[in-house]
Amino acid sequence: MLIEVKVQSLGLDRTNNNPVVILQEEQGERILPIWIGPGEASAIAMQLAEWSFSRPLTHDLLVSVLSGLGGALERVIITRVVENTYFAELIIQRNGEVISVDARPSDSIAVALRLNARIFAEEDLLEQATVEIAEDESVPLEPGKGERQSEEEGKAEDLKEYLKKLNPEDFGRFMP
Repeated sequence: MLIEVKVQSLGLDRTNNNPVVILQEEQGERILPIWIGPGEASAIAMQLAEWSFSRPLTHDLLVSVLSGLGGALERVIITRVVENTYFAELIIQRNGEVISVDARPSDSIAVALRLNARIFAEEDLLEQATVEIAEDESVPLEPGKGERQSEEEGKAEDLKEYLKKLNPEDFGRFMP
């Protein structure tokens, strides 16, 4: 099931100084953090700040090409995550035909913001990676204590617990 999301904030993960875009569901509290590159973060930040430039930047160029070819961005969908890499699709309408284009979420978000297009995420992504603040600060089961976990499951659980303890305010503001 697709859930509509919006860009809630853009910041820096203080643990590693990597930019992170925080998507929040439109009709709820769950959020989806996606770590992105500095170039894409700048493109998103510039659009959020409504800065304009005399010459088109890369995402502006893509918007111009899309429009010049008679296409319209219908929506962006954040579809899945594989080995900590998120995937997205640009859903484009052109001459009555719907075209799906594989893209990085960061680029997709930058383009969607420029075109005021809606952004969606698969619900299971919000459920898996949401950063809901847990009232209960229970300690996760550690590998070797009780149930056995694989190394990969342990890493996923550690990340999930780390994310649960973060507030959006924990991320620094990203400045291009």
